[in-house]
Amino acid sequence: MGDRVRRAERRELLLDAAASLVRAGDAGSVSMEAVAEEAGVSRPLVYKHFANRDELLGELYRREAAQLHDQLTADVLAAGSLEDGFRALVHGALAAAGAQGRLFAALRSAGAWSPEIRREQRARDRTTSRAFTRRAVRDLGADEDTAATVVALLLSLVDPVLALWRPDPTGEHAGRLEDSFMIVVTASLGALKR
Repeated sequence: MGDRVRRAERRELLLDAAASLVRAGDAGSVSMEAVAEEAGVSRPLVYKHFANRDELLGELYRREAAQLHDQLTADVLAAGSLEDGFRALVHGALAAAGAQGRLFAALRSAGAWSPEIRREQRARDRTTSRAFTRRAVRDLGADEDTAATVVALLLSLVDPVLALWRPDPTGEHAGRLEDSFMIVVTASLGALKR
């Protein structure tokens, strides 16, 4: 078990090094040699963990997306109500766009947004939608089909909120967008409850 732990730790070290390089410049500057140098290891060690640069960048994207999903899930689950869950989701998405948006954009432009990673993201999105739908059925007494439709529509508004934020990526603008999103959520959930 010790070898597996050390292997996993080395792999994380290499992904951390790649993330540092992407954040410092762009994904185009990431090479197996640059990652080895950044991590303070030999180039063959990088190749022992990743077949090539594309696999390395894909795994970095996968790791960062999974960590973001886990954090947003924890925030939503900690919310006291369905409405608070939607607020936690949009708030977390806006915060992540500020903290990690450039990383994800650089990885996408470098080709890390593969069909397999897109499938994984769609699976996470379906899980999120089902969780919100179950909560709407339980908390509001809505029928499942209607709740699923309303939840899908509300969740589909998160990407446009992020798109509206990008030209003016300030905290004040994020707050206005979050509040505007919540006006739509509150009205929709109120109508769903009736």
